[in-house]
Amino acid sequence: MTLKHSKEMAKRACQALEDKKAKDVRILDISEVSVLADYFLIASGSNRNQVQAMVDNVEEELHKAGFDPRQIEGYHTANWVLLDYGDIIIHVFDEENRLFYDLERIWRDGALIKAEDLDA
Repeated sequence: MTLKHSKEMAKRACQALEDKKAKDVRILDISEVSVLADYFLIASGSNRNQVQAMVDNVEEELHKAGFDPRQIEGYHTANWVLLDYGDIIIHVFDEENRLFYDLERIWRDGALIKAEDLDA
């Protein structure tokens, strides 16, 4: 896939997360530091139901746009759900696990960008 597709997926996923009141949505451009993906999206929910609703909404919105996940992990426990779309990887945490795993620190070499930057 192209970087254009990655940006479109990331933008749609970000909007889908925000539609379900995700907390502290972060977009990390990791394209220069990893071959895993172009973008990591990281977001938090207050409880299991909200985390699952956020994941369901991302999946639905990206499916409508023609993107389907390669893999989804952690949905049933919903303390850390990982959605792997190849060029973007979405991490949806409950608040406690987000603090514990601190992906922003681990991936600090990636560039923190704003959703508006995905329009370029």
